[in-house]
Amino acid sequence: MEPIKAIDIKKGMKISELVDGFNDMGFNANKIAKASEVLKEMKKDKDCKKFFGFAGAMVPAGMKKIVIDMIKEEYIDVFVTTGANITHDLMEALGENHYKGDSNIDDKKLNEKGIDRIYNVFMKNSVYEKLEDFFEKNWDEISKTKDVKEFLWKIGELIDSKDSILRICYEKKIPIFCPAITDSGIGLMVWGRIAKGKKIEVNAFEDMKEIIDLAWTSKKNGLVYIGGGTPKNYIQQSLQFSKGADYGIQITTDRPEPGGSSGAPLKEGISWGKMNEKAKFVDVFCDATIALPLIYGSVKE
Repeated sequence: MEPIKAIDIKKGMKISELVDGFNDMGFNANKIAKASEVLKEMKKDKDCKKFFGFAGAMVPAGMKKIVIDMIKEEYIDVFVTTGANITHDLMEALGENHYKGDSNIDDKKLNEKGIDRIYNVFMKNSVYEKLEDFFEKNWDEISKTKDVKEFLWKIGELIDSKDSILRICYEKKIPIFCPAITDSGIGLMVWGRIAKGKKIEVNAFEDMKEIIDLAWTSKKNGLVYIGGGTPKNYIQQSLQFSKGADYGIQITTDRPEPGGSSGAPLKEGISWGKMNEKAKFVDVFCDATIALPLIYGSVKE
């Protein structure tokens, strides 16, 4: 047995030095250090295709630039996300902001002022007007897309801002999937155009074929799950058609007992063939806005 060593915080300490110190600690500090090592190995393995599941309201919380940097630095080969995250990404690309708020505020008063709350983050409800204008102006181009990936790439192409997940996925030709696209502000914008008699034919099942092909044809697969939900399960089911993932990192605050995918430990995926029994993987039970900056920051540094 190795002894636990108390963390020693020093002036001028780097993120990598802090996380390296976590190796000698217990609980989730130790898990963060292990996740850092798995991410390093995943990146170094040239045969590994890296799948990234991005759930929760991470863009409103301020996590966008980390993801953009991970794409630029080739830590992400396949990107799967919720409709909420790409909706908020598009809002910011159109010049809107999210604001620091208070979770204890009177929500009735916020509603009267036209302010929406995401825990302790605020957003003006008027942002949806800009979304409507964007889709109305660009509908002819957007409506010609054939699947969700192409639909999102087209939106990324039409965005002027370089500080956008949608934009960087388009530029780098990173496959971006959003299986629950209708469950979002973007979904509402598309419905609004359809309600006015406009046409669009996006085949969501083509995306399923493509992500399965990506998992099936790669020599090795690695995964990073931020939260769980639809992005995690979408990647998980595609891995059933491969030999299972060889590397895995999951950051979640959900519990396994209710049986949901979001709280299921990565080890459970071995029974489904989604995780290779010899894989290197770690579950980090922590708020992703804390864990991911530490994990990625230590690796990058």
